[in-house]
Formats: sequence, structure tokens, C-alpha cells
Amino acid sequence: MNDTVILFHGIARAKKSMEKLAGFLSGHGYRVVNVGYPSTRFSISDLVDIVRPEIDGAATAAGDGHLHFVGYSMGGLIIRAFLTRYRPANLGRVVMVGTPNNGSQIADFLKGWSLYRKVYGPAGQQLITDQTAMAKLFGTVDYELGIIAGNRTIDPVSSLVIGLRVPNDGKVSVESTRLDGAVAHIVIPANHTFLPVNRTMWRQTLSFLKDGRFTI
Repeated sequence: MNDTVILFHGIARAKKSMEKLAGFLSGHGYRVVNVGYPSTRFSISDLVDIVRPEIDGAATAAGDGHLHFVGYSMGGLIIRAFLTRYRPANLGRVVMVGTPNNGSQIADFLKGWSLYRKVYGPAGQQLITDQTAMAKLFGTVDYELGIIAGNRTIDPVSSLVIGLRVPNDGKVSVESTRLDGAVAHIVIPANHTFLPVNRTMWRQTLSFLKDGRFTI
């Protein structure tokens, strides 16, 4: 196999959080590029330009192979913005995991808090549910996209903010992960924080990368 998978971690995380998934995909024949980026220091638009050289290098190294993308949480938003601005000619499939495509009620609740602004930076302010200002940045989905959402929460406060009867993973509601244009969407019993190390997520990601569908 000559295909490459580009991994993007979430906000306030590091590429180390995606290492186990990287190892899993490598074990199934993919060349993996695990991207690290300063998620809390810049806006999503700026982060796209920051990661571009590494992605361009991976696209060149892939040769005639496909370049797939997998993004966890805000990493999925980086992918959306990147593909709108710099879509590679050899684009393969895209998987988003726990990505707040329609924003997060948690970000709505915390956006005015000084500590939240300090810790999560400019990008943290872009995770709100009012995504009107982000429409041009993200564009439309015209690529093969599969979305994985979690529905297990261990934080009663977050669940209260999102809505006690609203299926969510403790940070993002299942409904918020949905995105027009996606070809597949699946919900797994997982908490947002632990999605990167969830083996069910790994298997579903591999399934979509290989066959363009999730297993039931």
C-alpha cells in the first residue's frame, strides 16, 4: 500500500495523544504523518497555514498514493479549513472523530471566561455553536467523509450545559458532529476525552479508510 494518513489532534492536545492510533494504522500498511500544531495560540485560519508545509511534503512523498486525513475534535475543523483552501490533488478519504462541526455548547458557556480564553486561545473562541462567521473558512464538503461520534459522558456539569437528554460525549453533542455532505456517520459508546485511544474508533476509522464505510 502506498497510501498516507495525516492525523490531527484536538485543541490543547499534542500529537502524542494520537500516537496509538498512528501505530494501529501503520500496522495495517499505511504511512502515517502525525501532525503537531500550536492549537491554542492561533486561529484556525492561521493554523491551516502553519501545517501546510508538512501536508505539502506528505502529499509529495505519497507519490501516486492517496492522502487520507483523520482529525480528532478540533483537528477535524483544521482539516475542513485546509481542504477548502489547499486541497491536494491526491486526496483520499477523510474521517472526523468527535468534531464539533456545528460548535459546542461548552464553548458557548465558557467563551467569556478569562481562563478559557487564556488556555484555549483564538481557536477556542471559534468552537461556538454560531458558526455563521466560519462558513467561508470551512466551505462545503465535496470529498468522501465519514464521521464518528461518541455518546458517553462522565461529566455531569458538561451534560447539564449540553442538555441532560441530548446524546453527547461530554464535550460535543452527537448532533453537532453531523455535517452535510458526509457519506457516513456512526455513533459509538465513547467519551470525548478518550476517543483517541478507543479501539472501536480505531477499527471504524480503518474500515472507512479502506472501504469508504463503517462496519455495523
